[in-house]
Amino acid sequence: MKKVFAHIDMDAFFASIEQRDNASYRGKPVIVGADPKKGKGRGVVSSCSYGARRFGVHSAQPISQAYRCCPKGVFLPVNMAKYQKVFQEILEILYRFTPEIEPVSIDEAFLDVSGSLQLFGAPRKIGSEIKSTIKKETGLTASVGIAPNKMAAKIASGLEKPDGLVIISQKHLLDFLHPLPVEKLWGVGEKAHQILQRMGIRTIGDLARQKVENLVKVFGKNGYCLWELAQGIDREEVETVSEIKSMGKELTFERDTVGKEKIERALLRLSEKVSRGLRKEGLRGKTITLKIRLEDFTTFTRAKTIKEPTNFTDVIYRECRKLFENFKLKGKKVRLIGVKVSNFAPSLKQLSFFATPRERKEKLYQAVDKIKDRFGEEAIHLGNK
Repeated sequence: MKKVFAHIDMDAFFASIEQRDNASYRGKPVIVGADPKKGKGRGVVSSCSYGARRFGVHSAQPISQAYRCCPKGVFLPVNMAKYQKVFQEILEILYRFTPEIEPVSIDEAFLDVSGSLQLFGAPRKIGSEIKSTIKKETGLTASVGIAPNKMAAKIASGLEKPDGLVIISQKHLLDFLHPLPVEKLWGVGEKAHQILQRMGIRTIGDLARQKVENLVKVFGKNGYCLWELAQGIDREEVETVSEIKSMGKELTFERDTVGKEKIERALLRLSEKVSRGLRKEGLRGKTITLKIRLEDFTTFTRAKTIKEPTNFTDVIYRECRKLFENFKLKGKKVRLIGVKVSNFAPSLKQLSFFATPRERKEKLYQAVDKIKDRFGEEAIHLGNK
């Protein structure tokens, strides 16, 4: 059976929810993110309405810059619990159309609708039905792309935003892909884009016409993957497993800093939060990742994979501190720091009566968690020395 994939992308999701829930925000430029503090705030824009975008505001933009672009905009804090609840409602709607769903963020998901066409009709009909149901039941608009593979569906959903519906058939797949800028292709980041431009490759069609061996010489095995995608070949299936693949926390400093003690305190607090989240989910991870964003917004990650999976604060903090100590700031200040744990081991078993040292340590951390549950996050902290 020929595959048919849909990509559902909610339009300006956070901002649209805020406008839906507060009539006074409708028709105004709404920016959801960090506190702008009259242009002196830290952090970034998480989401913005299409009205705000007309002023040059966009997601991931420094909030201070967003304020300068649109000082009379409505600036709102992120209410993640509310947004997650709304997205869960949207997922429940999507499950009426197919069980083959892969959420990829809080505002988008892939669907394999191949087996649903007999019940709901042609791709355009099922796409229209999904959009109208979401609009009717949540008051929000979604843009939908439907295509023979995931990559093309993802590209299609972004072409006619907001409230778009783009259908790509197998017959017209290459006609659709080849005129597009090469950076639309999966796997073409900023660095790869610069290399391709130097090679004179500006469209997906330009890439498709290259000899695959030349691409492999430049990009290694990724060169073959890029060549295949340019030919419209994407073998990725919808992954319906909804397991947590990583857990992380970030902190943007009020002021850029090089202060070792300040950064180490931040790393400890972040390690505590990640550690507690892991224990809450019964998870332990082997790969610990440090994220560093410098004052010029260049961002770096450094990772260490340890032998034994962990959810212990002291282990996570120790590895992050080592990674930071080995990172060369080259005279630049730190704007943001982040801690993430991934590469999870199977869930923890119940502790035995004759506890091992690891199990005794686990009990200690569980006791700390109970204190925080009762008295708040600031009730108790581990020392960073």
